[in-house]
Amino acid sequence: MSDKEKSAGDGQTSAAGESLPTLIGRLGEDLVTLLDTKLELLKIEMKEDINAFVRGSLSIGVGGLMVVLGFSLANIAFAFLVSALFEKTQLSQPLRYAFGFIIAGVIYLVIGGIVILRAKKRLAKQDLSPERSLKELEKDKQWLKREL
Repeated sequence: MSDKEKSAGDGQTSAAGESLPTLIGRLGEDLVTLLDTKLELLKIEMKEDINAFVRGSLSIGVGGLMVVLGFSLANIAFAFLVSALFEKTQLSQPLRYAFGFIIAGVIYLVIGGIVILRAKKRLAKQDLSPERSLKELEKDKQWLKREL
């Protein structure tokens, strides 16, 4: 009896000459490989999302620091301005200092506010869900349903 006749007679081998347990074992290995690949993709996506979140948070932190600096300068300028308003003479040196502090404080407030708004918009656009991994897992789920 030839090999083809044996294969056809026992019903446990495929046309390629592999037995059913071998095919099931290979299917299991392929599924493990697929899951490992999907988990690796998930890790990469999460790392990208975390990096974007950290960059945005740092930008917000820098902008917040600039706003605090501007607010401090504006408060100092306001104090100089108030003290200069009580003088009976014309514009004095403290009044000139006050105007300088006011201008610097306003500049810092504007720059810090712009930095915070830009970073906030960037973070709002960033989606923290791993969409590519979710789509791939959904495709795999549909494929498994069709195959089984």
